[in-house]
Amino acid sequence: MSSSNGLSAADQQLIDHAARHDLTVTAKQLAGWRRAGLLPGNVRGGGLGRGRGSTSSPPPESFDLVLALARRAARGKRPTDLALLLFAEGLPVPEVTVRAAFRAAVDTVALPGEDDSSGDGLGLEGHVDHVVGRLAEMGQTVTLVPARARRIDERIARLLGGLPAELAELDKSTEPSRLTTQDASLTAVTAVLGGTVSLQEIGDLLRAMAPGMASHPIASLVETTQQDVPDAADMVLADDGSLTFVPGGDARDVLRGVADTASLEDLAAGWRTARQVREWAVDLCERVEGELDGGQIGEAVTEWLKGRQLLSGLSVLETLRERHWSPSSGALSALVLLFQRQMFAVLDGLVPGCQWHVLEMPGVLPPPVRDLILNTAVSLEAALAEGAAG
Repeated sequence: MSSSNGLSAADQQLIDHAARHDLTVTAKQLAGWRRAGLLPGNVRGGGLGRGRGSTSSPPPESFDLVLALARRAARGKRPTDLALLLFAEGLPVPEVTVRAAFRAAVDTVALPGEDDSSGDGLGLEGHVDHVVGRLAEMGQTVTLVPARARRIDERIARLLGGLPAELAELDKSTEPSRLTTQDASLTAVTAVLGGTVSLQEIGDLLRAMAPGMASHPIASLVETTQQDVPDAADMVLADDGSLTFVPGGDARDVLRGVADTASLEDLAAGWRTARQVREWAVDLCERVEGELDGGQIGEAVTEWLKGRQLLSGLSVLETLRERHWSPSSGALSALVLLFQRQMFAVLDGLVPGCQWHVLEMPGVLPPPVRDLILNTAVSLEAALAEGAAG
């Protein structure tokens, strides 16, 4: 049933609800939010009889959504960004819209040469070679070490010198590969596209991300895994040295699959963790710089040094590369974190025990990621115990 101004009574309820909260909402905005999947349609009720039409009413969740949309609409956010921000606030955005927004975040990752039809029909390896070749021709590179991280590394090196001898001796490579920035970029792109990347190449990439370090014990550990623990390596490595438990194909397709299949609770947890990691990384940089300004080595510098070669250090680099955070970058990071959690669970099945205690060691993972992944470990142990009891 329509009101005297041509609006449906249901829409008028939503507009009046916004007005009571000092917010202005128009019928045009309501229609636009519905087209974008941000607001559910009104629920049709029974007929009024004698040709007077039927009644409709807003779903209960529409009232909170309208208020949140009205508060953010003036900021010029894209519909996908609005969907992510409202979802992060715990508002009941339609599930299909939430998943589409996470998928759209993956679509923001574009590589040069992908829009060139000459690479069509080449198969996976041919496509990888085509895109990598185009990237090499264009001379484009990935920023491996952002300027802020490089400055911190240099200041610490001036203050401390090189690695302690006992740590430097852990690097078993007497002549490590020294990738150029472009070579390292091509290796990273190959990994994204699903091309074959060996443990040696992963080690080379880790070294390239710490160019000021003469020794790199963690890269050495990766490079020598096949020799040091051959039995475990045989379970997870293919003949070409690549990791068997990592899905093949374009990594972006894998992340789209996560967006489609992860529970809404997991997507929300991934989002929260991604934001917490960013806050932790920026705070760590500020604390390290504060200690260096004072000419002292404290907890922050120690934390930086412990994690610089590990996943926590890689998270800092990733945060600094993304200077201007956006909802889509947060969603992409969330999907990557959930994928990492899945891979740890798969690895646990291949190598029982998975040495979860290693992940608890300081510096291995950013604290928020450690909590996210170790919760999975606890869940796995509970499930195994329940299965054994059954």
